Order: sequence, then C-alpha cells, then structure tokens
Amino acid sequence: MDEAFRALADPNRRRLLDRLNTRNGQSLRELSEGLEMSRQAVSKHLAVLAGAHLVTAVRHGRQKLHYLNPVPIQEIADRWIGRYERGRLTALSELKRTLEGPVMDKPEFVYVTYIQTTPEKLYQALTDWEFVKRYMGGWGPRSDWGPGSVVEWKMGADGDFEDLGQRVLEAEPGRRLSYTWHTLQSMHRELFDEVSDEEFEAARQERSKVTFDIEPAEVPSAGVRLTITHDGFDSPDSKMLEGVSDGWVMMLSALKTLLEGGRTVAE
Repeated sequence: MDEAFRALADPNRRRLLDRLNTRNGQSLRELSEGLEMSRQAVSKHLAVLAGAHLVTAVRHGRQKLHYLNPVPIQEIADRWIGRYERGRLTALSELKRTLEGPVMDKPEFVYVTYIQTTPEKLYQALTDWEFVKRYMGGWGPRSDWGPGSVVEWKMGADGDFEDLGQRVLEAEPGRRLSYTWHTLQSMHRELFDEVSDEEFEAARQERSKVTFDIEPAEVPSAGVRLTITHDGFDSPDSKMLEGVSDGWVMMLSALKTLLEGGRTVAE
C-alpha cells in the first residue's frame, strides 16, 4: 500500500494513469506520444507504477500493452471506506467507475493482483466450490474442471446450479484455468435500463471466455501473480464486457482477502 501512495505522488505518473483510464491497453509508444518526456522516462515511470501494481503489462504478439490495475486502490478503499461504510456499496461503485473511466477500445478485460499464497492454493480457490461461494457471495461456477467438462453456474445463494453452455477450455493445476462464460440472462435485464429490449436480446447471444494465469511474482516476497483476462467480446460496446467490469475488481479483492487469512465484507 505504501508503494501505491509513493507512485501516485508524482504528477507524471498520475498523468500516465489518466491516459490508461481514458484508453486502456496502450503500448509504450502510444503512452509517450505528446508528452514532454522521453520514452525512457516514461518507461521508468511505468516501472514504478508496475512495482506498485497500479499498472500491468501484458504481451500481445510483439507488443507489450499496459493496463490500469485499480486493485491496490480498491484495497485502500476496503481499508478506509469498507471498515466504516460497509453497507454503502454505492461509494465503492462510484470509485470503481471513476478509476475505470470509459470502456476500453480493445474488447478485453485484464486485471492483475498479487496474493500471498501458493499457486496450488490459488488454483484450488478458483476450482473448489466451497471456497468459490465465499468470495463470490454464493454465486459462481462448479465443475470437475477437466478440459471439455461442463461448467455449471449458480445465480445467487438461493439459486440452483444450471448448465448455461459453459465449458472448460484449459485446466493446468497451479498454472492456468480457462473456461467459456455464460451469456446474459433474463435476470440481468434490469442492469441495462438504457437499452431497448431488441438490443438486450441481441446482447444475450454474445459468448466470451475468462482465463486465470497463475505464476510466481517477480519478487518472491510478493507471493503469486494472478492475471485475469476476460475476452472474446463482440465489440468494445459489449454489454457483457460492461457487466463483468463491474464485478471482477471486487471479486479479486475478496479472493485475496480470504487467501491471506481475512474475511470478506459479506462474512
């Protein structure tokens, strides 16, 4: 947390975060354009932001693209807002929307967090329903997690598990988990009041996938690096992309809290 405060203290680094807030997934060249800084200076600032886990870099072919990672700021919110205002989810929602800004122009969602645990325990937390239901509030997936297996999904603590067409794509214990995502359901209609019924029905046809990559952190004391990539969306205006963007940050925070021995707000 101290690293995040130090990183945010520099106005040039805040400017880089603002640029990623406006358009996520930019290369070093794109981030350097129009700034009164050398590309080398920008690279050094990005290294500081990455060290504070406020920015993460993901390789796409030959390019290295940089993404805003608001998880550390979410943790600050949990410490100084959640403790005293646990019931005011609106405050957290507004903070998250402020951090993320407009929907990114690349149809994917990438977040990184560092957790003090082992790769094996983290993989178990992603696949063991008894653990999943704790940080997802009774929602979430259940499967035998073999490649090609059905992933059943439970919509709410009082709901039943359903086969919504999801399948396991990859499953490497301690390293990688990937599965197809469910489509928008009728219960999600109220989340999109601004769209017509025809637009919502069209949005319900979209399929996407989520991938969890697990690897040792660059610095051993940081534990394990978890990268979540949710992609396969039809367009940057995807309603599913909009929907999952409202949930992953809070889920990551709750997952990290549980694995590091704490309790979630719901508990």
